Amino acid sequence: MSRTFWRRTALLASVLAATSLAAPAAFAQAKHYKFAYDQPQSTGFGVGANLFSDKLKELSKGTMLIDQYPGAQLGQEPQVLQLLKTGDIDFAITSSANSSTLSPQAGVMSLHFLFRSEDHLKKAIADPEVAKAVRAMMEDTVQGAHVIGVATLGFRNMYSKKEIRKIEEIKGLKVRVQATPTEDAMFPAYGAQTVHMPFGSVYTSLQTGVVDVAENGVNVYLVNKHYEVAPVMSMTEHEANNSFVWISDKLWQSLSTEQKGWVQAAADEVNKQQPAKALALETQSATKLKGMGVKIVDVDKAGFVKIAMPMQEKMAKDLGPHAAKIQQLIAAIQ
Repeated sequence: MSRTFWRRTALLASVLAATSLAAPAAFAQAKHYKFAYDQPQSTGFGVGANLFSDKLKELSKGTMLIDQYPGAQLGQEPQVLQLLKTGDIDFAITSSANSSTLSPQAGVMSLHFLFRSEDHLKKAIADPEVAKAVRAMMEDTVQGAHVIGVATLGFRNMYSKKEIRKIEEIKGLKVRVQATPTEDAMFPAYGAQTVHMPFGSVYTSLQTGVVDVAENGVNVYLVNKHYEVAPVMSMTEHEANNSFVWISDKLWQSLSTEQKGWVQAAADEVNKQQPAKALALETQSATKLKGMGVKIVDVDKAGFVKIAMPMQEKMAKDLGPHAAKIQQLIAAIQ
């Protein structure tokens, strides 16, 4: 055989050998990360997780892949926060209210009537300065995990077996609240009693009368079928249903500077895109609930606002300097 033939054969063999070595190496570069949240994927949490996952995959060219664990598969929010700190979960979305178990100042995002309208809420959550201030607050006050983004599910409303059309109708009722000092201050100011429990216990507690009222977003109420045991939703819109996007410190410290940039850019995408999508989901859910026969009640909010507004700035200051700054930033957004 000719010398040319052997040269070509040798060249082909070397190319094949290089390819066989490179393919497993490239494949090994793709890593999977656990992303947990306690609501179904069809909620605004899923919207945020999908946005984050898609952007991170795009920026990392498929080397950083997200495996989602919705519906409290890895635990409810208090457990998820602890698993983040130990590095057993890589990423998570948790409510800002439950995040206040790690940093009480996070309760600022749950101040009643801090957000004046859906448009104001959408602008505030998407505002880079607000997101930056939230990240700084959590960076200074939490060890073992970092907040990298802010999201929302819209407004929280009260639901029960009966209508709540004005503040007088909540007096004496037992209301399930989230784990933040702001709730423990606000609901008693309205004349209600507060009851703390994990989200997963709310359905049974409404059913058995352990609580008279729960409060959450329209979509969360729908997908968790709380309308089965509390068929009246009163549109109090007393508080925003805000949440944080987290990364464990264990993972953060293991990432290169470039990878950290990809992660933060993916979280920024959640900040920009998720609020409008989540609010659209709220509107769609309300329409669906009405079609199912659920009673959606308009509320005279004046009595609630009259009590809440004078307390807002003082409560933010009492929570701490970061909380006070965030309250002022949000209040200034037009």
